[in-house]
Amino acid sequence: MGAYDVEVEQNNTFTEASLRKMLKKMTLCSMVVFASLLALMSVGCPPVVTDPPPGSTGDPSDSQVPAVTLVTVASGLNAPIALAPFPDETGRMLLADQTGSVFVLDDNGVNLERPFLSVADRMVSLNPFYDERGLLGLALHPDFAANGRIFVYYSAPLDSGDASGFNHQSRISEFTVSSDNMTVADADSERVILEIPQPQSNHNGGHLVFGPDGMLYIGLGDGGGGGDRGLGHDPDLGNGQDRSTLLGTILRIDVDGDAPYAIPDNNPFVDAIETRDEIFALGLRNPWRFSFDRDTGELYVGDVGQGAFEEVSIVSAGDNLGWFIKEGNACFNPSANCPNVDAMGQPLVDPIIAYPHDASTGPTGSSVIGGYVYRGSDVPSMVGQYVFADFADGSGGRLYVGEDEGSEGWTVDDLPITNTANGRPDFNVLSLEQDAAGELYVLADDGRVYRIAADQS
Repeated sequence: MGAYDVEVEQNNTFTEASLRKMLKKMTLCSMVVFASLLALMSVGCPPVVTDPPPGSTGDPSDSQVPAVTLVTVASGLNAPIALAPFPDETGRMLLADQTGSVFVLDDNGVNLERPFLSVADRMVSLNPFYDERGLLGLALHPDFAANGRIFVYYSAPLDSGDASGFNHQSRISEFTVSSDNMTVADADSERVILEIPQPQSNHNGGHLVFGPDGMLYIGLGDGGGGGDRGLGHDPDLGNGQDRSTLLGTILRIDVDGDAPYAIPDNNPFVDAIETRDEIFALGLRNPWRFSFDRDTGELYVGDVGQGAFEEVSIVSAGDNLGWFIKEGNACFNPSANCPNVDAMGQPLVDPIIAYPHDASTGPTGSSVIGGYVYRGSDVPSMVGQYVFADFADGSGGRLYVGEDEGSEGWTVDDLPITNTANGRPDFNVLSLEQDAAGELYVLADDGRVYRIAADQS
């Protein structure tokens, strides 16, 4: 799964025995990160020796972070991965599970026996103990109430006869609701929008978001493997810096224009030499969840790091976020030249938040989960703060709040939870999502969906 790719150094403190012990406690779809670590034990990563980047930690004693509770709103799923609220006053949402099904989530939870849509039979077969593929993204058209259009991102088999040696292809497709039953999608209505061949099974990205401009934004990882190297990766640039590929980017397309999609005239690289017109931003390793601030329109992107740092960036059109030249604010390979510009002379954009994998204090973890600037009403003291997460730091997930302190940079603190044993999630975090009212939800590897609510104690 996209968020959980963690490259392992040869001196990693995890042991195979300890990881196997962890595996016994995991559900089918939450075991993936630990099995990935086992598989990568002998791989190793380029060493990164650097000080933690600036602006990445805060002093909890100065924090105005509110205490919250986690309220269970759905359970019994395998790996809940994405939510999309209906554009009405019912509070209903569509809930995607990585194993290929989309359900309706309402006040009664989810009816697991009656999916709204299933693409499981169109996907690659998922490995039982580790897979970053599957149903990864879900979005409703901004005019869904009138046109009933739903967009999904899933991992499909390669076309018959494909001799590339690649692993699979990422498919973005459109479905519509059934004409005679508005509570289910028409399974025969699929219209393929875009297919992107993927060299390896990991680093798929997968998030779909309609921006405030009505365009569809698509997150794509660098194609997988480690270090942006190997089959299907440019040997000099890596896919993150290769403008001729869609991998390692965020795309921006118009699904209301020419079929299967149109390129917006104001995309930043339209008609640029050796650059795909669809690209909105590049230099990403594995963007796992991004969102637009409802008030400012700013685009916040969480990008999963390799062996040293996780990062969050505010992204503008045409930005190059630096991978694989940089990881976080640091040189990915300190022994090599680490410029501050790309091969085209364009400046590399540093993240607003970067935190290490091995911090003794402050934020830490293994795989960042991009979140949202909170604009709900249930937790008033959290309004305007950026809420995000990390999949796991070895003892469960983390929920964080970040705040812009101006010239002092961004501070990051744990979001304290009052109804768990240690004040943190007692599960690994798969995704963060937002409903129509601006309230936030945590999608977890225990098969549950939790709403973040104000503490009433």
